[in-house]
Amino acid sequence: MIGESSSGVLYVLVCGSPIARDVGVLVDLAQRDGWEVCVITTPDGRKFVDVGALQAQTGHPVRTYYKNPGDHDVLPPADAMIVAPATVNTVNKWAAGITDTLVLGLLVEGYGFGVPTVVVPYTNKVMALHPSLHESLAKLRDWGVRVLYGDDVMRLGGPGQTDRFRGQFPWRRALQAVSNPFASDSRVEPGALS
Repeated sequence: MIGESSSGVLYVLVCGSPIARDVGVLVDLAQRDGWEVCVITTPDGRKFVDVGALQAQTGHPVRTYYKNPGDHDVLPPADAMIVAPATVNTVNKWAAGITDTLVLGLLVEGYGFGVPTVVVPYTNKVMALHPSLHESLAKLRDWGVRVLYGDDVMRLGGPGQTDRFRGQFPWRRALQAVSNPFASDSRVEPGALS
């Protein structure tokens, strides 16, 4: 599929969650839809993925860290981005404009370039109750980010049980959201997941 992209270049940004082990599903779906896919992880996200398998699947290196000054970009520029799974940490830092990881730097820069972005937050249902998460998601929505979140998207498990719903992660829905910027996003009010 490399070099045959009709949809453009899709950055799949992966955070540290057991769900990240299945990100190859999204890569496969996107490639079938004509996307050229590049995977970028947070440092914790890298712990969950099979880097070698993803590099073979995409034909691109899996990036995690900022490049050194003077180094050339090894990935083509993004036409769209999907952050999945997105942790509470990444969502809150992104909304605050913090760029201490490559994933966050790409998201903050992507806003400036007007890159269509979809985020699929995933955490446990106790952490999901924190008001900062809901404030951050509201900010991202206001900035034009497509947010897929809530019980109608995916149920959350309790602490230590997030793996329980792993097979239900909405990979296809995330891809559809980035491919169809006019579809409505899913909204959830604070405390609705309790």
